[in-house]
Amino acid sequence: MWFDKEAAEAAELYTTIFKDSKITNATTLRDTPSGDTEIISVDLMGQDFSLMSAGPPFKFTPAISFLVVLNKRDEVTAAWECLSEGGSALMELDTYPFSELFGWVQDKYNLSWQLMLVGDREVAQAITPTLMFVGERCGQAEEASNFYASVFHDAKIGDVLRYGADEEPETKGTIKHVGFTLEGQEFAAKDSAREHDFTFNEAISFVVNCKSQKEIDYYWEKLSAVPEAEQCGWLKDQFGVSWQIVPVDMETMMQEGDPLQLARVKQAVLPMKKFDLKVLRQAYEGE
Repeated sequence: MWFDKEAAEAAELYTTIFKDSKITNATTLRDTPSGDTEIISVDLMGQDFSLMSAGPPFKFTPAISFLVVLNKRDEVTAAWECLSEGGSALMELDTYPFSELFGWVQDKYNLSWQLMLVGDREVAQAITPTLMFVGERCGQAEEASNFYASVFHDAKIGDVLRYGADEEPETKGTIKHVGFTLEGQEFAAKDSAREHDFTFNEAISFVVNCKSQKEIDYYWEKLSAVPEAEQCGWLKDQFGVSWQIVPVDMETMMQEGDPLQLARVKQAVLPMKKFDLKVLRQAYEGE
């Protein structure tokens, strides 16, 4: 999640709002093209997120939101109160046909959250990234979910709910909701033909942790579709969604490296598009 300068503040807020959450690491990269870049790693209800303060180029949009399912009504209302302070409601906290209690809110950083009460239902994954395909991409949710399932080795498509003929302006047969799982991580997607002034951008990206150069090469070849967006391990796919194809070793380097090692790794990374694991290791070791 790409913030202007509020990553640390947001990390404190989110780990306070959601139970069983904590900050796991904080690193500052000095003198990057964005200036000093602060990277905060957090565990939110058992899931890993990375928050980065790297300047104002990208703003969060509701094209990617996080669906949070909670068992207790007071958990939903408390989270809603905290997230809506200084933010704005996209769907008011209320009863809907699909949920006894649901609300969709943009917090004060414009990051979007969907909060849903699920009662006694067992929750395998508390927070689900949800992709909304709008504008010229409306109607691509099914194609995208199938594409992602074809790229990742441990993947499956879940239940598919389609719009009916009486749900205009939505087109009959397009996706009202589809769930899919990639390497154990649950996602959701939907189409929306309503008028929206946003789409996907680099403010939110999904990290693919790779154990080898072979894995890096594979995912880069499969996912990258916009050559001009390739930079420092980042790419953009054919639907406009951003990914980071990152060697697992990078996390170790960032957490355990001394300032000199981090500086060498940073200098190695800056000219790269796709990561070269061998070069990164040599930079870290000072070779």
